[in-house]
Amino acid sequence: MHTLVGWHIELEFEEEGDRTKAVALVRLSDGSEVRSHGYSTRHHADSPQPRVGEEVAGARALNDLAMQLLTKAHGELKAGAEPTGPLM
Repeated sequence: MHTLVGWHIELEFEEEGDRTKAVALVRLSDGSEVRSHGYSTRHHADSPQPRVGEEVAGARALNDLAMQLLTKAHGELKAGAEPTGPLM
């Protein structure tokens, strides 16, 4: 298998009180960037576990990123733009 292009996804987290915010960013081979956000909120009765908040917020940010990439790909196909790589 030959890899034509690779993506590096950056995730950053910010915690404030019971709330965790994740920001995901991917730079695509066409030069565009897609950025998404995800949030989690700890229930006041739960013990503080920052890693769990990061996992939930990160998963939500990555899910949003995936949806944005699918929307972008569908838009390019409808517009007749040539895809820059295989769509799976």
